[in-house]
Amino acid sequence: MTQLKVTQIKSKIGGNSAQRNSLRSLGLRRIGQGALRDIFEQLRKARVGQHRMAGAGLGVDASDEQKPYEYGDPFLLNLKDTLFEALLREGPGVPLRIQPQDFVIDQTEHTTQASTVLMIDMSRSMFLRGCFLAAKKVAIALDSLIRSQFPRDNLYVVGFSNHAVELRPQSLPSISLNDYVYGTNMQHGLQLARSLLRRHRGNKQIVMVTDGEPTAHLEGGQVFFAYPPTFRTIQQTLQEVQRCTRDRIVINTFMLERGAYLADFINQVTRINRGRAFFVSPERLGEYVLVDYVAGRQRRRARRPVA
Repeated sequence: MTQLKVTQIKSKIGGNSAQRNSLRSLGLRRIGQGALRDIFEQLRKARVGQHRMAGAGLGVDASDEQKPYEYGDPFLLNLKDTLFEALLREGPGVPLRIQPQDFVIDQTEHTTQASTVLMIDMSRSMFLRGCFLAAKKVAIALDSLIRSQFPRDNLYVVGFSNHAVELRPQSLPSISLNDYVYGTNMQHGLQLARSLLRRHRGNKQIVMVTDGEPTAHLEGGQVFFAYPPTFRTIQQTLQEVQRCTRDRIVINTFMLERGAYLADFINQVTRINRGRAFFVSPERLGEYVLVDYVAGRQRRRARRPVA
């Protein structure tokens, strides 16, 4: 691009903050769309839809099915089928008198909402092993997926190292390799995730991406760090897992390393919480997380009893 063109572009957007914000949002959307394209490159045959439940009833979205009206049903009259029923009963002629037994209504489908916290390990090892870029890409893509395909869902992103902090999805592309510190404080991450999910009802889950076992926890408001991890850190973290379980929050973990300490810890987490755990290489992390996000909603819906 020539210097003249660059100057012309700057002159068009330089003095208008609204335009700059619009361009920034457009750029973030394109980043998310690009990440989705990369992650779904091998998944084009899979269908991504809304989180529909198996039962029918008073819901939000109309289905393709109709039924005779019964007392107590929502009166979503299907006029064409109602007139047809009246015509069958009375025969051709005018005026056509419609009786209550002629009423045909459209059925609706229940839809369910999911609230998710994506917990990303931001400890030093994630950067040194090259795992954080994959995790960051997943966060951007998952945000784009939910906004476009599941607009009723809620997504939060929590980064955790020696302590945990909520991250705005818009800030993820700008997180640099110089932001790392020692410590993997899952306890504080789970605590923050639980407080965010407390605002919502319905399905709640934590998707945790990590390459190591917890090595830090909060003690009297202060961060305690030790490697190898102490028994106290492990116990404090597992207690937070129990609190999440009590609040009906499912914890699904994606492990980026095969370490024995991490595997042993995650086995304890899954025994307490009944969530799932996966080992996956960083380059395939996005594919696993997004497929699990969609498929997990379908499995939970299938297990729900039909009223």
